[in-house]
Amino acid sequence: MSGHSKWATTKHKKAVIDAKRGKLFARLIKNVEVAARTGGGDPVGNPTLFDAIQKAKKNSVPNDNIDRALKRGSGQEAGGADYQTIMYEGYGSGGVAVLVECLTDNRNRAATEVRVALTRNGGSLADAGSVSYMFSRKGVVIVPKGELTEDDVLTAVLDAGAEEVNDLGESFEVISEPTDLVAVRRALQEAGLDYESAESSFVPSMTVALDEEGARKIFRLIDALEDCDDVQNVYANFDVADEIMAAIGD
Repeated sequence: MSGHSKWATTKHKKAVIDAKRGKLFARLIKNVEVAARTGGGDPVGNPTLFDAIQKAKKNSVPNDNIDRALKRGSGQEAGGADYQTIMYEGYGSGGVAVLVECLTDNRNRAATEVRVALTRNGGSLADAGSVSYMFSRKGVVIVPKGELTEDDVLTAVLDAGAEEVNDLGESFEVISEPTDLVAVRRALQEAGLDYESAESSFVPSMTVALDEEGARKIFRLIDALEDCDDVQNVYANFDVADEIMAAIGD
């Protein structure tokens, strides 16, 4: 998981300040709207909404945009779309397994966009079930490192159900069962530790090691998929060594 996680968190930070800011904001706002529609508009009683709002705020989404999304989702304001979650499965170059999570109000458009992005970037769509078995739904919390050690984080979350803590370089990744996500997040808050995001995610059970050329191809593929308006998240089972990641990032 480390290669994908490290790359994703680094890219996420860059997205806040570069041309992809609008795409990132749109995805985060959609998360708030859907969470409010699914579980109600009160963040106190809807932990998924709480986490969606927190992530939007951490990424500098304006409060007005968040409030409007919350109101649309909870029915206080007209204009909300009927979004459906659809998972597409595929392969990238080098045999990397790819899961593409879409939130869309138009299934045909989403399927076309995902298929085109895959085929134009050396990938292909796969049959349902042919890739998803390599991933497990997990709770994932990203904690900025700062002065923290891995032991500091472990001590805070161990009794809350955390399974492992991974060092991603500038941050720690806390993995748990999805049902323990709220408890882990709450344990961090009670310990006074800040966190960047807390959400349900897909974690691969096996990874494919990539060289620099393979990594560049996969990154291009994921960028193309994330440029699709209906795509919310892309999960892939690649692992890339730190020195290759540094070479590509320069």
